[in-house]
Amino acid sequence: MQLVIVTGMSGSGKSTVMKVMEDIGFYCIDNLPPTLIPKFVDVCEQAGGSLNKLAVAVDVRTGDMFSEIYNVLHVLKEERQEALRIVFMDTADDVLLTRYKETRRRHPLLEKCSSVEEAIRLERELLAPLHAKADYRIDTSLMSTSQLGKEIRDIFLENQNDSIQVKMMSFGFKYGISAEADLVFDVRCLPNPYYVPELRPRTGLESVVRDHVMRSNDSLMLFSKITDLLTFLLPLYIAEGKSQLVVAFGCTGGQHRSVTFAELVGDAIAAKGYRVYKLHRDITKGH
Repeated sequence: MQLVIVTGMSGSGKSTVMKVMEDIGFYCIDNLPPTLIPKFVDVCEQAGGSLNKLAVAVDVRTGDMFSEIYNVLHVLKEERQEALRIVFMDTADDVLLTRYKETRRRHPLLEKCSSVEEAIRLERELLAPLHAKADYRIDTSLMSTSQLGKEIRDIFLENQNDSIQVKMMSFGFKYGISAEADLVFDVRCLPNPYYVPELRPRTGLESVVRDHVMRSNDSLMLFSKITDLLTFLLPLYIAEGKSQLVVAFGCTGGQHRSVTFAELVGDAIAAKGYRVYKLHRDITKGH
């Protein structure tokens, strides 16, 4: 069980961190009262391996209950020996003040203070012991959202390729272009098994159809160029914080050529260490 506590100053980027943590496979809970964290961990441990990576955001939004976090951390680390790490998000006071003015959001401690400036100072005092206990302290004063996402992935991912999921989709143009696709490749220029009577009822999931599609040098060259392009693009998408890339291959009916390319390119990208899954949207519509 991996347990990450995300805390820090209000407006410092905790919500962004939680989104990134969820994208990389953590089960995330935001604004959980500290006293409930051990019970939450117990429930997840009982669920088995499906919930073995947890991220919990805890901050002063829980009001008077927040002070319990220190006792809870002691129990988790010292008594229960949990694999616990604390991420403290910080930002300079003047930057926080600007962010609150720009977003017009209400500081969670404003009811106890006469101004946002005073609320920020009070919050920093309340969080000082937690700041000292943190395993990672991240200052977002001059950091973009994509830079923050990269830092979180660098900390918690052994394999950076795991931060993005690649969806390989086949479809038929006669049924409409996929609306969710990020990249669309038209493979109608390749040999069409539809015109071979014994191949017409088959699909690109079968080797006999794939062999027919890939028999030409043009097919092999297109496969090579698309694979090279995706190999070049995927690290760039990861650097920008993209968590899913939908690559769609279209042919006339979505049964032969597009399926072949979605399968073969998908296998090639998976072999490079990326998380790939496949969807053949129109594969059964011609039957």
